[in-house]
Amino acid sequence: MPLKQTDPSHKLKKDKYKQQLDELTIDLGEAQRKCKDLGIPVIILFEGWSASGKGSRIRTLIRSLDPRGFEVFTVHRPNEDELMRPYMWRFWKRTPPKGKIHVFDRSWYRALMRGHEKNEIKLAKPVHDVLSFEKTLVASGVVIVKMFLHVSMKEQRKRLKALADSPETSWRINEDDWIQNCRYDETLSRYSKMIEDTDHDMANWSVIEADNGRHADVKVYKTVLAAMESAISKKESGNSVDNGEIKMPIGVNSASALTAVNLHRTLERDEYTDRLSAAQNELTRLHNEMYLHRVPMAIVFEGWDAAGKGGAIKRLVAPFDPRGYKVAPYGAPNDIEKAHNYLWRFWNEVPKAGHLTVFDRSWYGRVMVERVEGFCSEDDWKRAFKEINDFEKQLVDSGMILLKFWLHIDKEEQLRRFNFRKETPEKQWKITDEDWRNRDKWDAYLEAVDEMLLRTSTKYAPWTIVEAVDKPYARIKVIEAVHDCLENGLKAVRK
Repeated sequence: MPLKQTDPSHKLKKDKYKQQLDELTIDLGEAQRKCKDLGIPVIILFEGWSASGKGSRIRTLIRSLDPRGFEVFTVHRPNEDELMRPYMWRFWKRTPPKGKIHVFDRSWYRALMRGHEKNEIKLAKPVHDVLSFEKTLVASGVVIVKMFLHVSMKEQRKRLKALADSPETSWRINEDDWIQNCRYDETLSRYSKMIEDTDHDMANWSVIEADNGRHADVKVYKTVLAAMESAISKKESGNSVDNGEIKMPIGVNSASALTAVNLHRTLERDEYTDRLSAAQNELTRLHNEMYLHRVPMAIVFEGWDAAGKGGAIKRLVAPFDPRGYKVAPYGAPNDIEKAHNYLWRFWNEVPKAGHLTVFDRSWYGRVMVERVEGFCSEDDWKRAFKEINDFEKQLVDSGMILLKFWLHIDKEEQLRRFNFRKETPEKQWKITDEDWRNRDKWDAYLEAVDEMLLRTSTKYAPWTIVEAVDKPYARIKVIEAVHDCLENGLKAVRK
């Protein structure tokens, strides 16, 4: 039911309340244990009016839960560190692993509910980014329960006054809370639109009539329990959750986009040395300026095994102040990372304002290694193209400079480098059985890379293909591309 048409004054008698809550408490505890056993992560989100009773409803709810299996997050205005990151960073970091419950007292909906206030991070497309976040999580198996606690203007004013009059609770009330009550009808319209815009089949809103605490408690319990039991039923029956519609762009051309790349580009040693020195000197200056203007930057390196990513990264970061950058290498996810959505571990390394993160392999493993090796379903990797594009758009919209390099060599050059590593004692650690296995699937990887380049090379985050048979040429192309992109990105912030 729309928020404007909801009567918040529903009541529940004390004896009936106790009877229902006792029954629901047993059922909710059982649902928590089943979610843990089945590896179902759950997010329980409380939004609502100021003084609508979110804290009280949360306290009552968690009494029925095993405290080892849940965590509560209270979302205030962003702190200094959070202000230096993309808006969704602090919420991605707090997404639950499999089998755990995370409860949010307020949430990512701050951008829609309180984004007009001072010291709030702005989102370029708040509705789009919120929906993308939720749908990405639900598609990976997360249950999201969204509840909006609705109180009448009269009840809210009564509660605000009671809180303000008590020395123990007056600190909880600020000017914005009173403004909200004074502009109740205006705020009601805004909240109604927010709920309408962000209500979707993968995570519906439930409006909790909250003038009466007992009624609100019971409805919260029933809402949470229904969502958890539905997810349990689907998991036990083998039916997957509704992963949403997979929208794919126009099909890939039969011819490989990489076959047109001229891999015979070379660079003489003297020219390489001169250009490397000049570019590194300029990058030292630009890195300092990047920090001064608080411009974040992320650089993604992908490529064939033995394509030279490590050597290119080493030359790239050499001129940078080590306090201002981090190289984040990624291999197969560990057990903790596997318990989260695949994007979770990359959101954790998103650079803050003025800093650089170099991703040595990245979220593109979803549409390459995981696709080819069968570590995720076909639906998962097909859906990932849009999820990745949305992720990168949020980074760029937050003011981040984003570059993506694919280091390209041919199959013969890879074999030569593999054999060199195998025969050189100090290089043998670089070659593994997995490298040889991946090489046997060259054609499958080539198809995956082609599709990845087509579907994720966007105006805001295009791919740069680096011809990497000649290592000096590849290193100069990378370092000069970073220089040019950083120079252009800083033009907008220079006074």
